Amino acid sequence: MKKLFKALLLFIGFLLLASLILYVAGYGYIFKAINTTYLTGHKTAFIDDHTYFDNHVVENSDSIQKWPIGSKYNTIPATKTLDSLNSKLETAAFLIIKNDSILFEKYYHGYDKLSRTNSFSMAKSLVTILMFKAIQDGFLENINQPVADFFPQFDPRLSIGDLSSMASGLNWNENYYNPFASTARAYFGQDIREQVMELKVIEKPGEEFKYLSGNTQLLGMVIEKATGQNLSEYLSDSFWKPMGMNDDALWQIDSRESGMEKAYCCISSNARNFGKFGKLLINNGKWNGEQLLDSSFIETASEPRFSETSYYGYGFWLSDYRDKDIYYMRGILGQYVIMIPEDDLVIVRLGRKLIRKKDDKHYQDFYMYIDQIYKMLNNL
Repeated sequence: MKKLFKALLLFIGFLLLASLILYVAGYGYIFKAINTTYLTGHKTAFIDDHTYFDNHVVENSDSIQKWPIGSKYNTIPATKTLDSLNSKLETAAFLIIKNDSILFEKYYHGYDKLSRTNSFSMAKSLVTILMFKAIQDGFLENINQPVADFFPQFDPRLSIGDLSSMASGLNWNENYYNPFASTARAYFGQDIREQVMELKVIEKPGEEFKYLSGNTQLLGMVIEKATGQNLSEYLSDSFWKPMGMNDDALWQIDSRESGMEKAYCCISSNARNFGKFGKLLINNGKWNGEQLLDSSFIETASEPRFSETSYYGYGFWLSDYRDKDIYYMRGILGQYVIMIPEDDLVIVRLGRKLIRKKDDKHYQDFYMYIDQIYKMLNNL
């Protein structure tokens, strides 16, 4: 019994020592990660995790602008393949918006039209939209403006457009499965500004695409400094309120003390609200007759910056699937707002899982959703 007690004391001592070492080394956030994921039955970040973090509120307007409902709303059933796919991949919400009206809407696994789920990296597209809005509002000059105008410690060659188009040359470690990498620290840490200010430009900016969440985080910090508002306030004033969203959204922040939004991810809202951005973009930035965003910015965002990586523009993924010009927002668990301007079509999907496709920058479920929707549209 004494040996067992001694072994237990040694084990506890080891855990305390390991904890101390992690904290001293700057990895104390790992305990937050364990508490938020494994101790709640998850292996990684999940779509309902906003309750485990501090959040800023993205306020909606007092006047909610209801979605137009198409004359054939939900009269065309989902294909068996689409229903099966949504069940298998644990979809929360699925919307088809055609000709500016909701044509099809379905919710799964206990979610409904007001359920908030995590946008994950779809937020990167929204931060790029905020960048263009800040240019339009005169807070920023253009996409070639140096980041050093706001944070002089960065290489003067680095522009805000480089951040949006994922061509910064920053030394951010994007590995999602390494608890010591940059993304895990940003997600679970307490001071994301401090982390970003430690970054260095190690490759020439503006030369090639390399997807780094740190790019969008730094871009968000530039927008915050340029506008004098936090990102949640600027998003609310610029789009959430003018577009009459259904309700407030929540944007995860690093901590109450720091108050910096996780610009690269983590806006919790619902499919109808996210879908309004699809409608805004497909209508070239115009909302109810008001030009909220200049159409030239949308044209820039939806065209590839580099011919070698034609699948990405400024803040948006790009595809020519089915010989159509497609651009879309994407989150790591299969969150999508897909715009197909040729057919005045917006697709919104939120959920817990996706299907990766080897040797392709687009996920397999992305193609499957589009195929099944066109089968449904053939029945109109």
